[in-house]
Amino acid sequence: TVTSWDGIVGLLLITAVLPAHKPHMAYLNYTKLLVLTVATKETDGFKRFMRSAQHFNYTVKVLGRGEKWNGGDYMTAPGGGQKVRLLKSALADIKEKDKIILFIDSYDVVFSSGPKELLKKFQQAKHKVVFSAETLIWPDRHLEDKHPHVREGKRFLGAGGFIGYVPNLKEMVSDWSGEDDDSDQLFYTKVYINPAKRKSINITLDSKCRLFQNLHGALDEVVLKFEDGRVRARNVLYDTLPVIVHGNGPTKLQINYLGNYIPNVWTFETGCTVCSEDLRSFSTLKSPPLFPVVVIGIFIQQPTPFVSAFFERLVNLKYPKKRLNLFIYNQEPHHDKHIRSFLESHEADYKVVKLIGPDEGVDVITSRNIGFDMCRDDIDCEYFFSVDVEVVLKNEDTLKILTELNKPFVAPMMTKPGRLWTNFWGALSADGYYARSEDYVDIVQARRVGIWNVPYVSQVYLLRADVLRSELKDSDLFNSATLDPDMAFCSRVRDQGVFMFVTNMHSFGRVLNTENYQTNHLHNDLWQIFENPVDWEERYIHENYSQILNGLVYILLIFYIVYVFIQPCPDVYWFPIFTERTCTHLVEEMEHFGQWSGGGNTDTRIQGGYENVPTIDIHMNQVNFEKEWQKFLLDYIAPVTEKMFPGYFTRALFDLAFVVRYRPDEQPSLRPHHDASTFTINIALNQVGIDYQGGGCRFIRYNCSIRAPRKGWALMHPGRLTHYHEGLPTTSGTRYIAVSFVDP
Repeated sequence: TVTSWDGIVGLLLITAVLPAHKPHMAYLNYTKLLVLTVATKETDGFKRFMRSAQHFNYTVKVLGRGEKWNGGDYMTAPGGGQKVRLLKSALADIKEKDKIILFIDSYDVVFSSGPKELLKKFQQAKHKVVFSAETLIWPDRHLEDKHPHVREGKRFLGAGGFIGYVPNLKEMVSDWSGEDDDSDQLFYTKVYINPAKRKSINITLDSKCRLFQNLHGALDEVVLKFEDGRVRARNVLYDTLPVIVHGNGPTKLQINYLGNYIPNVWTFETGCTVCSEDLRSFSTLKSPPLFPVVVIGIFIQQPTPFVSAFFERLVNLKYPKKRLNLFIYNQEPHHDKHIRSFLESHEADYKVVKLIGPDEGVDVITSRNIGFDMCRDDIDCEYFFSVDVEVVLKNEDTLKILTELNKPFVAPMMTKPGRLWTNFWGALSADGYYARSEDYVDIVQARRVGIWNVPYVSQVYLLRADVLRSELKDSDLFNSATLDPDMAFCSRVRDQGVFMFVTNMHSFGRVLNTENYQTNHLHNDLWQIFENPVDWEERYIHENYSQILNGLVYILLIFYIVYVFIQPCPDVYWFPIFTERTCTHLVEEMEHFGQWSGGGNTDTRIQGGYENVPTIDIHMNQVNFEKEWQKFLLDYIAPVTEKMFPGYFTRALFDLAFVVRYRPDEQPSLRPHHDASTFTINIALNQVGIDYQGGGCRFIRYNCSIRAPRKGWALMHPGRLTHYHEGLPTTSGTRYIAVSFVDP
């Protein structure tokens, strides 16, 4: 066969201009990777680390289990030599030369990606040992000039994480002969800045945080990156996605924040993925003795509204009372009567009750410690539930929910209505006070629901007794020269490595405002319509009031008009407004004040000094209740008025508002009259047939009488021109009504 020379030349030319084929890089086998970490005890941080490692199927070997930690801590002098000793010993037992070791801290570390990505990036570094890198030099700043310069990125070595081949790591630690409390950071730094050792061991730094992200000195560089059902940390300075995130030094709060999400703890797609893990279920328990014993610590530190309601909710908690011990601390004499009333009815229901009153001279801090000791010293106690009296526990399952979560420290999220206030802080400022985390508003408004590791909680929390007997065994956890007791307590909890969780998985309740609570009345809660309107309504407004304004139930209202005489006379409306408690409190408040008018025409309380149709009464302004009554009329009467009289919009102004007393031997009735109002509100404050006989109201023009007004129900009728009326005689007992002339 004859081959054309021109063809051969052409083929050679084509081959010459084709790009050379780059050989494919053979990635390292992840089975060759072993993670080594030191953990002398299983802290909450260690459990978080292990969970992230297991999520990505890392093989982890833990060194130092059961040993006493002698390596110091990050807040004091440099330490960590114990980790070098344990690593050196572990490496001596590893014979495979191609084994790759990732040596990493655990208490303040989370994985954000798996072994495959880690090994790929390690291989791309083209060195046998790669250390994490830091912006700040520590612990010896005098060594700064000896560090090699880098073209871009971080220049200083971080000892909290490194990866390398076994032979190279063995060479690196071969000269270690230090003490456990010597500095591992300084030891590795001196190896790194020695040019000969650096070259022999083949060490480099992960300067752009492709493998390791140390947070100290880099907080402004790191953000969360949500992607496809997982969460990562992104370094925005270098546009990298580190595999490992380390809250080194004083950045424990920041790693706790990131650990609420990374790697998949909470995502937008899945929500909370860990909230159902490690639960302690009581759903199958039938017998009370199987429920854990809980000491409930109740703390009353200042005058607080609705204390009686607090104890009612305590009684209603769905938890076997014989498994509950009560510790009650009361610093406020005003509340002695509330505690006494509770104990008289329910003390026998509980296993143990201990009370410290205001006469015993025990301060607030000491009381907290005594409460903790009551649980510590009881071998059967498994939990301490601390709750301040201003906490409104609306959820009767609160205690059971918290114990089932099986956390060392967990709090139910509590809010204040209409505000972004809660009983937890999402972050701390540099000086240890409140700061708002990026996710705070979303958590408060339940756009993110889960269990959150936070730096501060107050007012209500559940502590496991084993933690009180170990990490928190200090007998004085609340004292500080610079911080208030709650802040000092949370600081000590954090320092002991105990995570404080808050959960918003359920609606638990709220916290009362106590700032302006006055105790100069008989029933002081009546005055709380401004400071605590939600609680005031629950306590004092009739449970069926809202049905009047509900369009769906308005059909039922028409039904009542026909059959139950909600409109008993033309343009006279009868509806529930007050609870029985409200009526009783108003009557008792007026009788306690006691300055009833004489029922004569001369009346210096009103403008002009003359009353045409006098009654025996006490005006709301005499007991300083006029602003609260105005608020009540505006919030609860005005909406009904606009519903019943379409087209009329009231400003709910009143000239007179008062409580009237009728007695057969005093003033049994009231002569026919018009009211000086656009419309009048008349609320029955006690019950006919029980508290009195007779009474009622007759509208003369319509010859229509209402003889059996229900306690807590209001009559609303026009005041002028059409509804000339009289008060019918009370024949026995005492009748009380609250009257308002609205829009005079």
